[in-house]
Amino acid sequence: MKLSIERGALLKAVAQAQSVVERRNTIPILANVHIEAEGERVRFRATDLDVEVVDQAPAQVERAGATTVPAVLLNEIVRKLPDGALVTLSDQAQAGRLTIEAGRSNFQLSTLPKEDFPVMASADYSANFAAPAKTLRRLFDKSKFAISTEETRYYLNGVYMHVAETAEGRRLRCVATDGHRLARIDADLPAGAEEMPGVIVPRKTVGELRKLLEDDDMEIAVSVSETKVRFATPDITLTSKVIDGTFPDYSRVIPANNTRRLEVDAAEFAKAVDRVATVSSERSRAVKLSLDEDRLILSVNAPDSGAAEEELAVAYGDEKLEIGFNAKYLLEIASQVDRENAVFLFNSSGDPTLMREGNDESAIYVVMPMRV
Repeated sequence: MKLSIERGALLKAVAQAQSVVERRNTIPILANVHIEAEGERVRFRATDLDVEVVDQAPAQVERAGATTVPAVLLNEIVRKLPDGALVTLSDQAQAGRLTIEAGRSNFQLSTLPKEDFPVMASADYSANFAAPAKTLRRLFDKSKFAISTEETRYYLNGVYMHVAETAEGRRLRCVATDGHRLARIDADLPAGAEEMPGVIVPRKTVGELRKLLEDDDMEIAVSVSETKVRFATPDITLTSKVIDGTFPDYSRVIPANNTRRLEVDAAEFAKAVDRVATVSSERSRAVKLSLDEDRLILSVNAPDSGAAEEELAVAYGDEKLEIGFNAKYLLEIASQVDRENAVFLFNSSGDPTLMREGNDESAIYVVMPMRV
């Protein structure tokens, strides 16, 4: 194998591929990236056996072939090469080496046999559809903060993507929850997604997917089966196993009868929560919300370090209410609001609170209160 490629294109492709490689590996070949050159393109493939990413880039291929080299090391080398450099990759199969040349720089990396590199088994996808990158980015970005990190409840360690029946018709929906907060985001159902099985997309895959969704004008090809999900752009294909478990019936925890309505400027609210939470060294410190006629007082009382209080002008016309929340959870939910105002709907100080962006019900959030 011998090819020449522009350093920027090489770095983008290698960085995308190596990010799925696990740093601590007991299987040496999984630390490598599979490089395959043919025609006018070079393909980089990396996997951790659960997630596989394939990235391709244009290249001048002098001699077709394939090999595998340490992914992280290759990424570091390419990253440190000068901008605009033309990089030549050539392997000597007999010597078990890949030579990397750029200007006066010359590197040689050990290779492992390409035959040993695992390829994720292909699946028969029951649903194939295309969705705008902007739509998918909104669905996953607004829900991923609520993914659980608790390994014992593994079925919560991802975003549940499924087709939901609503009063407005069928919608594409993403839901995530960790038992303390919940995010439920809806979008128009793309053509071809009607028969899509509900799948739990793992946390790591959600993180990798974000890199495919930067271009608002791009359409992403999505394929879903009971066991796998695949997202593809013209250059990158991300394939992942889905979490083998049943996502709980989240509709039961979404309150339907919360009538006490607070409307507040989302940015001002987030800044105020952040300021009053500063006095507490504990990340989980409760922030108390004291609500009265068109007035909100945020307060934190940390016996070890002090106390803080801030008042905000808000739209609130119900009876007085005092309720506490984890400061971190409040900040994360408030930061999801794209519109100017956030609307909170309360029932009592012990019941879950609902939050949405103005009157838009395509994105709703639920957060459990804390005792204060």
